[in-house]
Amino acid sequence: MALVSQLSLFIDVVQQGSFTKAAALNDMDNSALSKQIKKLEADLGVQLLNRSTRSFSLTPAGEEILQQAHNLVGTLHHVQSIADSYHAQPKGRIRVTAPFHIGQNHLQPVITEFLKTYPDVEIELLLDDKRSDIISDHFDVAFRLGRLDDSSLIARKIADIRAVILASNKFIERYGEPKTPEELVKLPSVVYSNRSLVVDTMRLSDQPGSDTILNYKMKGNCKVNDINTLIAAVQDGVGYATVSSSNLNRSIVDMNLTPILTQYTLCNSNLALYALYPHRKQTALVKAFISAVEAHIGKPPIWEQYIPNFDLLYRKKSR
Repeated sequence: MALVSQLSLFIDVVQQGSFTKAAALNDMDNSALSKQIKKLEADLGVQLLNRSTRSFSLTPAGEEILQQAHNLVGTLHHVQSIADSYHAQPKGRIRVTAPFHIGQNHLQPVITEFLKTYPDVEIELLLDDKRSDIISDHFDVAFRLGRLDDSSLIARKIADIRAVILASNKFIERYGEPKTPEELVKLPSVVYSNRSLVVDTMRLSDQPGSDTILNYKMKGNCKVNDINTLIAAVQDGVGYATVSSSNLNRSIVDMNLTPILTQYTLCNSNLALYALYPHRKQTALVKAFISAVEAHIGKPPIWEQYIPNFDLLYRKKSR
């Protein structure tokens, strides 16, 4: 195995903090990876890692070589990126990560058409609502809700995401349609709850057209950690819910759902969908894939088309 490949494996071991994780990342056996690191140490004539039965630490030589290995591998990736940019047609392999609902609703249709157009492309899609480390996990592009403050990454805004408060026709028949936020929060709601993230507060104006925004705590009698299950519960009349418009994949009319309190201003905290990728991953393939996602989502984004007259809802009225 070439020196640069061994150095890449060395970087992965340190970044992952585990031989097992680094081996899995590179589709290798633990023993094969360990042999490559030992061969690298033998070829260089220095010990890079102090090993124990359960952990390892960098030697002084390992710390210095790790820094230079980052520079070398980064330069070689950049050289490959330059070469890739001159390909007439995108080809190669990209690793993509995204939240579940973005991948299922909006990326999979793009991937299907993209692979038809570019048969020499291979796409690996990992869906996870947790935020992976893009660089250490070797992702070429990540689609995220909200921009990361990381200078080593490029953030490209795909589309704005606005929220909507939805209730089913069953729910409204049972409880009536609330006319104020105070009336609404007394009723049952379905809340998204995933580990430390619990979305159980709405930020609404205190009056229609008002500049005063208040926080309203929802009565979350049903909590789920999956968006599709949350929407299904709302359809069943379990409760109302505040839903990001990007969570929708078809018309709310067909789903027997209705937006409520639409005359109030609903704050969205500047939520948007971004494509994030490392500087060294600006290949023609990555750019083409991101452009395909942008074209599919469109402007205004496709998810707003699922809500009739959405551009008029939850907006502050001009005076």
